[in-house]
Amino acid sequence: MTTPAQDAPLVFPSVAFRPVRLFATSLVLTVLAIAVAGSLGHPMVGVFLGVGLLLGLLNALGVQRSVAAITAEAHPLKKKMAVNSASRLLFITVIGLTVAFVFRPAGLGVVFGLALFQVLLVLSTALPVWKKLRIGAADGAEGIGNSDA
Repeated sequence: MTTPAQDAPLVFPSVAFRPVRLFATSLVLTVLAIAVAGSLGHPMVGVFLGVGLLLGLLNALGVQRSVAAITAEAHPLKKKMAVNSASRLLFITVIGLTVAFVFRPAGLGVVFGLALFQVLLVLSTALPVWKKLRIGAADGAEGIGNSDA
């Protein structure tokens, strides 16, 4: 008998997640956004973009924390992680859209900040893995060539 997908054990690979580096990058981007938006006469767009980046970082920290807690259990389940992720995503989305609506049009910067943070998160985790894979592939290719000599 097979285990249904929602009841299958949860397995997560280690990921190069560096929240301090992401915070610093978000801070630099916020300052740049405020400067650019300020020069165009709308500095609050930059401020709200920074709020969106901060919400994205808080969400990523929440993911890290919940993954650690759920995978530490004796029998971690995918269903529990899915419910956790969906509720956190709903909460962040409601906050972002509420800010965007209440402080429109400048509040729309929150939505752009959330989207930009997701790009930063993917790049900051995927690039180190990609580099490691390239180094591993290069070492493997060299090892093959040296064994023939």
